[in-house]
Amino acid sequence: MTVVEYTYGMPEISLLRTTAIDNSSLKNITAMLSARAALKEPTLSFEFFPPKDEASEATLWATFEKLLEVSPDFVSVTYGAGGSNRERSLAVVDRMAKSVLTIGHLTCVGATRESSIEIIRQFEASGVSAILALRGDPPKDDPEALSKGSLKSALELVELVHEVTELEVGVAAFPEVHPESPNMAHDSMVLALKEQAGATFAVTQLFFSLKAYTDLVASAKAAGSTMPIVPGVMPISNAKQVIRMAAMSGAAMPQELLDSLEGLDDDAARKVGMAYSIQLSKDLIAAGAPGIHIYSLNQHVAALELARGAGLCQ
Repeated sequence: MTVVEYTYGMPEISLLRTTAIDNSSLKNITAMLSARAALKEPTLSFEFFPPKDEASEATLWATFEKLLEVSPDFVSVTYGAGGSNRERSLAVVDRMAKSVLTIGHLTCVGATRESSIEIIRQFEASGVSAILALRGDPPKDDPEALSKGSLKSALELVELVHEVTELEVGVAAFPEVHPESPNMAHDSMVLALKEQAGATFAVTQLFFSLKAYTDLVASAKAAGSTMPIVPGVMPISNAKQVIRMAAMSGAAMPQELLDSLEGLDDDAARKVGMAYSIQLSKDLIAAGAPGIHIYSLNQHVAALELARGAGLCQ
């Protein structure tokens, strides 16, 4: 992919998402994806994470209000197993679900069947639109957390959610293969099994190349999975931070992007990084992606710049 110079507010940007959809009339995420597909428009959505303290909570809600102004089709909220982080996640979900279709993340880490059902019931009471069923990774201070729970895999969690609630179930998809998977074919087989167990949509983990996404979609289709796979895109507004996050998640940064960033100061690196993120989003939509799910990192400036640059909002 060619990295291009991007200037905020360029008039030649064509708006791809122009129709207002009243999401209060739609039951879940698949209904929204279908409504946009019928209009031949991509969806726009954002991911948030629960705040750690009062200062970050204020930032979260200021960001949420700014992003609501561009009428996202849905949002998602990440989940931390146990303790105050879990309670914060539930509180964020409860508040957001009153304004927009909301996906609550749920993991297996340290979870029993009973504790998972308890969270599911709280999601139901909050009015969430869907649950994203994830295996999750154990926290650094408790590396054995996954082994302590009775649920060991996202597939088991999908089965449980589908069994005990009418809420829609989504799952994660891995454009560059799950770190514990032998290959993409295996990943796609698991994705198809999750679909058979009741999942109706997927959202990707972090990735940085069009080919990673199109290869995933082709592999999933070959394995018999037909559910929509929404790509998650990270705005590269802080190149050093995103490179660190990519390394932690196992996502490969394209060499051409790394070469473009080499030796640049922070401002120049931001311009290159955002141009890359915007072009990637455009290319994903052109390749048939049903929409773009933007990792907001609880900051609105870069998230809005990406959404506007990709033609997803004014």
